[in-house]
Amino acid sequence: MPKLTIAVALLLLATLASTMTYTGFLVVGVLADYLGTGRVMAGLLLGGFFARFPWIRKGKLRIVGLLPKPARRPLILGILALCLLHFLSRGDDVPALFTGFATAFLLTYPWLRRVIFDRMLSSVFKFLGRNPFKSTDGTVIDGEFREKKE
Repeated sequence: MPKLTIAVALLLLATLASTMTYTGFLVVGVLADYLGTGRVMAGLLLGGFFARFPWIRKGKLRIVGLLPKPARRPLILGILALCLLHFLSRGDDVPALFTGFATAFLLTYPWLRRVIFDRMLSSVFKFLGRNPFKSTDGTVIDGEFREKKE
């Protein structure tokens, strides 16, 4: 049973990787069409725009890029939505399907990551014989109070 689970997980990861790669190819093609350049130049522009580089400042390692962290995901979603509308307006169903899947995956990724991480963490706690933390709400303060005997 574990071998089958590993095989299915690897197959799903390979499918996801190939889908995202093909979607990137489609996005670069649409942007090249809108910018009036070739695919290589559009890919280089996207790569330079989203690139992040290590930078050492005041003895600490930081990662810097052209875009701030909160702006990256909405911009990628905007580009994917533009490509999706482009394919739907031209009547290209298969590229629109791939772009729509990539958009949906990007929207649900933070939730999926949290759910999978919580499940893995709970199984590790069960293996160690401890109880997992019940509260995932960051606004709740949990504390223990003990009475001192005098």
